[in-house]
Amino acid sequence: MFQQITIIAPGLLGASLGMAAHEYGLAKRIQVWARRAESRQSCEDSAWCDQAFSDLAEAVQGSELIVICTPVDRITEIVRDIAGALSEGALVTDVGSTKSRICRLAAHLVPDHANFIGSHPMAGSEKSGMQYAESTLFKNRACLVTPIEESPSGEVDRIVRFWRAIGMEVTSVSPEKHDEIVAHISHFPHLLASVLCLQLSRCPEAWKAFSGNGLRDTTRIAAGSPEIWRSIFEENKEELLRALDGFENELASIRSLIHNDEWASLRHRLSLGQSYREELD
Repeated sequence: MFQQITIIAPGLLGASLGMAAHEYGLAKRIQVWARRAESRQSCEDSAWCDQAFSDLAEAVQGSELIVICTPVDRITEIVRDIAGALSEGALVTDVGSTKSRICRLAAHLVPDHANFIGSHPMAGSEKSGMQYAESTLFKNRACLVTPIEESPSGEVDRIVRFWRAIGMEVTSVSPEKHDEIVAHISHFPHLLASVLCLQLSRCPEAWKAFSGNGLRDTTRIAAGSPEIWRSIFEENKEELLRALDGFENELASIRSLIHNDEWASLRHRLSLGQSYREELD
């Protein structure tokens, strides 16, 4: 599909993407840029990576597809740094969890002979680092592609085909709609799990010994990097606040039912929640 791909910042998603692209034969050559020397060496020791660079401009030269896998607060900075080195017809995308500001700024940072179209493969984990990478990470998972109004339809089709080629279920939405969706289904649940852990951290230490799988399942995602998630919450502040408003209203209603001994109504609400959870599987 591509002669050459560059993956910028090969952590969990970046390294997994390199593995998948290699396994499915989507590029004749796969290059990476990594900040740390040990990361570059680890990539070059892997079968999927042809060469690792310490210089961003060198890493993207000649590549038809560049995938930026940094935290969201660095994406536009990276686009600005590589803009002058992009080849004719280069397509730049990312894997970030927020889109509105990034997509509209990045699309105007790239030169006229290249394009930026955002992507969000919903395949992350509370774990981070290429040591956890696997080629099957994206299989049968959702991916949101987020073109802006000026994005060429042919380039949108090209990035959609790429994600589908590694097994993803792809949907195209506006950057703004993306941020609304993920605020509710990804960002808010992470915040809720973290706040629950924060509350429990103020309980007696001995109580941890009595926790079971329910608590572990409920709070698993709270193990994610605080710095990465801080930047995500900052980028998607307005939509996250709207999600919080809805939850606060729902929580106040549930509190009222418990306070007033309205157990039949509470059971109905719990049933609605149960039905939604069953539909996720």
